[in-house]
Amino acid sequence: MRFRLALILLLLASCGPSSGSGPVNVMIIGSPQSLFQQGVRLSPAAQHVRAATFEGLVALDPGGQVVPALAERWIITDDGLSYIFRLRDSTWPDGEEITATDIRRLLRESIARLGGTSLGLDLAKVDEIRAMTGRVIEVRLSSPMPDFLRLLAQPELGFVKSGAGAGPMVLSRDEDGPVARLAALPPETRGLPAREDWEEIARPLNVEARSARQAVDAFSRGDVDLVLGGSIVDFPLAEAGPLSRGTIQVDPAMGLMGLVIREDTGLLADPARREALSMAIDRGSLIQPFGLSGWQSSTWIVPPGAFAQPRYPAQRWQNLTLDQRRKTAAARIRAWTTQTRKEAKLRVGLPPGPGSDLLFRQLARAWSSIGVSIERVAPGEGAQIELRDNVARYSSPRWYLNQFNCSLDAGLCSAKADALVRQSLDERDPATRERLLGEAHAALMASEVYIPLGAPVRWSLVRGSIRNYLANQWGLHPLFPLSQPTT
Repeated sequence: MRFRLALILLLLASCGPSSGSGPVNVMIIGSPQSLFQQGVRLSPAAQHVRAATFEGLVALDPGGQVVPALAERWIITDDGLSYIFRLRDSTWPDGEEITATDIRRLLRESIARLGGTSLGLDLAKVDEIRAMTGRVIEVRLSSPMPDFLRLLAQPELGFVKSGAGAGPMVLSRDEDGPVARLAALPPETRGLPAREDWEEIARPLNVEARSARQAVDAFSRGDVDLVLGGSIVDFPLAEAGPLSRGTIQVDPAMGLMGLVIREDTGLLADPARREALSMAIDRGSLIQPFGLSGWQSSTWIVPPGAFAQPRYPAQRWQNLTLDQRRKTAAARIRAWTTQTRKEAKLRVGLPPGPGSDLLFRQLARAWSSIGVSIERVAPGEGAQIELRDNVARYSSPRWYLNQFNCSLDAGLCSAKADALVRQSLDERDPATRERLLGEAHAALMASEVYIPLGAPVRWSLVRGSIRNYLANQWGLHPLFPLSQPTT
């Protein structure tokens, strides 16, 4: 407790721009209060803070690799069904020992709270959680899941006991203030060997959540060292800002960026017409105004490479030119307008931002070529089609399929696809499991519930003095390593 009090006093005194040895000043794009969000649906800003202050069994390092957290080591049985963790010899903030019984209860509670979310669906393979000894816990799965450790490293699975977590950082803030002040707990409070020079080498962090424009302006002025959480919606702001003080880092992110279909009435009632909208988009031209090199476009929900054996070509309609696709799409739209004598017009939901402006113009141009006009509305304000922009939590096809589960009520879905995914949960043969997931993907594609565009875009602004930052495919950049020396 005395360590935490001393750190809080230190944090209260540590404000102002970083000199390379003082506090690291970080801005995460979002609303100011999103930084302190609670619950199971966390904003990117809240995910970063939660990961820093509430450890789970494992965590992610700057490169996105799984590393020990409350579990100092683990083994996986040969059948891939049992994960056995040995907890480090450590205590909760109130001084009580961290035990396997604690972790069993907290992990069960976390999984229960996540019911009704896509992350809860991802955890559906957890079959049993047992406390084996005082510091050993076992998690058993219904069938193998190679990405299970990465799933356990998600910020939402950080443990909370009596309102507090076990680090690796401690948070303080002014009452209702917008700044989260974080300091790394000394190693000995985390069950690690003590280090005498800890106070000299560990840098505190000042973290705020601000709009993209405010964050870019603050970086340009030299007020902050690192900006996190940028997306396609605000990417043009990063390009336009003066970058003499640092560089743009774009994550090689995996996940979904596209348009979810919110209703199946009128023009959108027929899957063939929904497919027509997807056929009309030239995805290369779509991203061209953003100046993003290396961006991966996609015409599928699950990228072909997510399967061990490719189940379909790299792109849909590969035997058709763009002009041929648009002629086919236009004929389908024209048949509907002739039959109904209605105008082919759609409401598209996009968040505010210069990237959304560019995206809207590109979509309007593509769909006008097949006789469809579009009106822009705010997300949730009566949109028939809406931007979906999510970074994957793990690489299995099941993550992508779970995003469209009917229980989430996030847009059109396929009960057949959901049933196939559920069937795969208990399937221990990898080939059969992959076949079931492939059939689920085919069912979703046949239903045309989504218009894929490509991989999500995530960017950061990084000053040269920042240590232990790496672009990674998961879009999460742990704050704790920023406080640590590179050696």
